[in-house]
Amino acid sequence: MQVISFDRLRDAGLLIDATYEGGRNGNAGDDPLPALLGVSNQGGFRILGSRNRASLIVLTTSMDDPEWPDYLDHETGIFTYYGDNKRPGQELHDTPRYGNSLLRDMFDALHSGKRYVIPPVLVFAKAGSYRDMVFKGLAVPGVAGLSPLDDLVAVWKTTRGERFQNYQAKFTILDVSNLPRGWLNTLQTRNDEWLRGAPKAWLDWRATGQGQPLRAVRSLEIRARDEQLPSGADESLLSLILERFAESPYDFEACAAEVVRLFLGESVMSINLTRHVRDGGRDAVGKYLIGRGASSVAVDFSMEAKCYIPTNSVGVRELSRLISRLRHRQFGVLVTTSWVNTQAYKEIKEDGHPIIIISGADIIRILKEKGVSSRDALSSWLDSIKGRTE
Repeated sequence: MQVISFDRLRDAGLLIDATYEGGRNGNAGDDPLPALLGVSNQGGFRILGSRNRASLIVLTTSMDDPEWPDYLDHETGIFTYYGDNKRPGQELHDTPRYGNSLLRDMFDALHSGKRYVIPPVLVFAKAGSYRDMVFKGLAVPGVAGLSPLDDLVAVWKTTRGERFQNYQAKFTILDVSNLPRGWLNTLQTRNDEWLRGAPKAWLDWRATGQGQPLRAVRSLEIRARDEQLPSGADESLLSLILERFAESPYDFEACAAEVVRLFLGESVMSINLTRHVRDGGRDAVGKYLIGRGASSVAVDFSMEAKCYIPTNSVGVRELSRLISRLRHRQFGVLVTTSWVNTQAYKEIKEDGHPIIIISGADIIRILKEKGVSSRDALSSWLDSIKGRTE
């Protein structure tokens, strides 16, 4: 990983996943982005220029806000970003740094075909040390195949009994590995020279609306234990699930079925729990709809749920039970509060078994994406499950 020191920022270009060091004085002047890009310090939204005529917008994220979980999917290049109305007491667009207004204006321009008024958007994530920042990419609003109804959504949240709205925005990280210093220097001018020096991928998107995402295909499909289990504050959420079902692990099957519903989305036509006795190696069976309307096809799937503590992994025996029950053109879903050991994971991948693995970390990520991001919210969600599953 490349690290750019604080004293080199004014001459540095931008490289994907490079770290840009902040100062070490312990004050706001340590922020690296003013020296690097000429934007203000602090805040999730930074603007170069004026609000109505920005030549550059910088989005910053900690990637660890449990209530508003920004997320970059490296395999698809899709970046999910939440706006800046994160507390009750103000209208959706009435925020100090006008972040939600910027999001609204960008997506309005996108949907009306006025991409030429949308400035480049640079995404930075906190490195976790001092005020250091990691460059995550050059972004454009919207995602190919996602309708205008879905790429910018005002979501409701409840805090201390008060309801309020914030934006959830979908961006595409373009396939641009680096941004040269010369182009960054010309962003303030907004003239023809600025356009000539812009990355081709960004100019193509500006002209056609088609953006090539930066997709990073996993070189190793077998996830390690640490990748399958949550860390930090998310461990507390997983612990709550384990506590809830410690005395009745069979009841976890209904929870797992609801997690599958959330993960697979509205295409799940049905998911039915099986009887605990003689369940045939399946804790639930369901139908998943591919396509829409009269042209759609319903595919059967089976689900197996394992409520294990993190020190107890899911092995070959448990997965073999699920695999043996799958028929032609069916797929399986394993949901576990723990993790799948290396041997079992390897056999699934090498033999090409159509099994979706939802591990402990996946469960928490899925719930957080749906707004279940605190222990109180998770407790209420678990209370609501009983009787909801068919």
